[in-house]
Amino acid sequence: MTRSEYDDIRAHIDAEADCPGDLLRVARSLLSDLEDARMREATLRAYYLRLLTAARATVAADTAGYPAPLTFLTEELAKRGQLPSTEDEVNRILADARTAAALLAALERNPRATTPAAGGGVRARRCAGTSRSLPR
Repeated sequence: MTRSEYDDIRAHIDAEADCPGDLLRVARSLLSDLEDARMREATLRAYYLRLLTAARATVAADTAGYPAPLTFLTEELAKRGQLPSTEDEVNRILADARTAAALLAALERNPRATTPAAGGGVRARRCAGTSRSLPR
């Protein structure tokens, strides 16, 4: 859930504090959202671990002089449908990698530019409505 959604729920709770049925529905919805988020996180962690293991095995196979060291990584990417199949896909992936590397380099040069205290941040905070406020 986004911060804005949490703020909406808080405003709803404040406005409807005398209706326990509504609060119960909100609580159930929150629990369901949290459970879904935990499942997505667990799935992403498993994918990351498999990809990291394949990458490490690829580097180890290359270091050991195996004839086809990319086999581990290629198989893992193929399982997820992530292998490029056209020249356009190859070019897009390489462009994305260059862009990601440039963004990471910029972040490493100026890490404070992305902290909320520095006035930056990955996502700008926004507040709408009279009953919503953001903690300072």
